[in-house]
Amino acid sequence: MRILIVDDHPIVASGCRAVLADEGEIEILEAADAEDGESIFIVERPDLCVIDINLPTVSGFELARRILERAPEARIIMFSMNDDPAFAARAIECGAKGYVSKTGDPDDLVEAIRSVGGGGTYLPSAIARSIAFAGPTLAQSPLSKLNAREMEILRLLSAGKSLSEIAWLVQSSYKTVANTSSIMRQKLGVKTSVELVRLAIDSGVA
Repeated sequence: MRILIVDDHPIVASGCRAVLADEGEIEILEAADAEDGESIFIVERPDLCVIDINLPTVSGFELARRILERAPEARIIMFSMNDDPAFAARAIECGAKGYVSKTGDPDDLVEAIRSVGGGGTYLPSAIARSIAFAGPTLAQSPLSKLNAREMEILRLLSAGKSLSEIAWLVQSSYKTVANTSSIMRQKLGVKTSVELVRLAIDSGVA
């Protein structure tokens, strides 16, 4: 199996290599950001992608969107420091087949790769229970009101990017990004970009 790991922390890739050492014939490809990850995916077509959500430029969600747009059959596991069930639910909505928290059991990643690599899906039991029993609480989360593209723009706004920079990063037009920003403010009940950024920080998006 050929696995692409997209994470900007070399120690994470090394850790993944270590926990997968006993898993038979596995070739690990590495990328440190979404742009390199997308390029490697196009050229190498790995069997499986493990993508960190918090990448230096655009997020893992945006990279997953680009990969799935190009190859709908791609098998993706999202990897994150955040064990908030809203993030796991967002990953599933984006088309990921698995979600693993970096703060969880290292065996979770191995199990996820086995399951998703075999054509299945994977969520750690604790996160799966959180989603199952979150009910109205999850639906009431501000994040639940935003689609994947809106989440990406919100994250980039909170990182201090201008609308022009965001348009370039997400491969869209300035007008589309500006309209999306306005729609987000309406959805979230805020009036300014400053309030949007504050909400992003409070929700753990930033």
